[in-house]
Amino acid sequence: MDNLVDLSNATLGDLDIARPTYDRSALTPGIVHVGVGNFHRAHQAWYLHRLMQNGQAHDWAILGAGVRPYDAAMREKLLAQDCLTTLIELDPAQTSAEVVGSMIDYLPIEEGNGALIRAMADPAIRIVGLTVTESGYYIDPVSKRFDAAHADIVHDAANPDTPRTAFGAIVAALRLRRDAGQGPFTGLSCDNLQGNGDILRQAVVSLARMSDPALADWIEANASFPNSMVDCIAPATGPAEIAQAREFGVNDAAPVTHEAFRQWVIEDDFCAGRPDWDQVGATFSDDVHAYEKMKIRILNAGHQVLANVGEVLGIETISATMAHPAIRAMFHRVQAEEITQTVAPVPGMTPLAYLELIEQRFSNPRIVDTTRRVAFDGSARHTGFVLPILRDQLAAGRSVSGLALVEALWARMCAGTREDGSEIVANDPIWEALKEAAQAARTRPEAWLAQDRLYGDLAQAEAFRDAFVAWLSLIWDEGAVAAMNAYTQVDESNGRASKAS
Repeated sequence: MDNLVDLSNATLGDLDIARPTYDRSALTPGIVHVGVGNFHRAHQAWYLHRLMQNGQAHDWAILGAGVRPYDAAMREKLLAQDCLTTLIELDPAQTSAEVVGSMIDYLPIEEGNGALIRAMADPAIRIVGLTVTESGYYIDPVSKRFDAAHADIVHDAANPDTPRTAFGAIVAALRLRRDAGQGPFTGLSCDNLQGNGDILRQAVVSLARMSDPALADWIEANASFPNSMVDCIAPATGPAEIAQAREFGVNDAAPVTHEAFRQWVIEDDFCAGRPDWDQVGATFSDDVHAYEKMKIRILNAGHQVLANVGEVLGIETISATMAHPAIRAMFHRVQAEEITQTVAPVPGMTPLAYLELIEQRFSNPRIVDTTRRVAFDGSARHTGFVLPILRDQLAAGRSVSGLALVEALWARMCAGTREDGSEIVANDPIWEALKEAAQAARTRPEAWLAQDRLYGDLAQAEAFRDAFVAWLSLIWDEGAVAAMNAYTQVDESNGRASKAS
């Protein structure tokens, strides 16, 4: 494009798209957010930006932060453009763009996290938000308890002033605030975990108790950790997304594409105040669990239903899996007959109506959300999203055939090859262990279920075990499509398909 504008504060007036109308130089920080990925910038940062556009919340600006060396690359990109981000909304009918300016700085990424600790210790910071992925909370996947034996946690407990983790940095900052006679901040998890605020509280308090029990008591008595439910599909950024920003005349090194849908439901439990996010579309509710259960089970578990078989069949995007007749039929049946059976309605939305909405969103071909991205960290996502549904179905004596097929397709993916023979490269923190179990399960399916850290006592649940064994055997013998067709056909009265039903 001829009139390409390098994104910065100085060039905002040269843009032909929506941009901040507030004076960014007058903004002051009120939030530190750890994990400044695409989702955060398309979601929480956008809600705050909308408030700022309305003349509010100018003392709640965001300081971005990270605790891993790889966060430095994003920091460099965003600082070079004054922490501005171009958001590109990909509605099926049209594309629009706007520049969001609610983040004003990005803290240094450094060993010991000193800059992060100092920033959070400032009493001007009243909320510390996190988007650090489901596996980033140091939870044992079976017991759901804090993993105090993890090497990072052991280090932080022994070196509380120079921690490795975000939670260690939070504990260190809260210690400084307590010692200075200041109140705590609110810890606000924005990750896809049911009870994410409770899980964040567990991580922070448990870690504090390992080095300073009195501090743990103070945090428990004074800090707040509201649960929240977040929803907006924001795919990873690559050359195509950067090119889309350029089509709008913006040279942005880190633009974000997203769907034309957002939802944020939050418990109104903030110990040091909060922005009025409800004035720009967020919902404050005393029953976040009902909303998050619907979303996590139908959307997040639904993503795993699609992504694993998509990888096995070499289908690159979520929308393309929804265009595959066998996958779409399998997805709809396991959702309608098993997943939605464990979900209660919320105000204005039934589970089946939400399923219809999700099917529409997942089918949007303009959202280039890769199966590889969605399949990442399956060891956390299956244990967090899929297996709780399976347990509820078993407890109620209802069908688990479809869920067993979903697990069998994940096991097939983790064998590390697609049906066309191409390699599926490592895509999980425990990939080598998963791959070893998956390859053993090719001839002995029970080997996959023997992974106690994932399945625990589910391996002894006869209805699940027998269905899983039958489905995985069929997948290896005849292929994933044959297994899905066997599951969705009306008559499953013969062959191995009947054993899995």
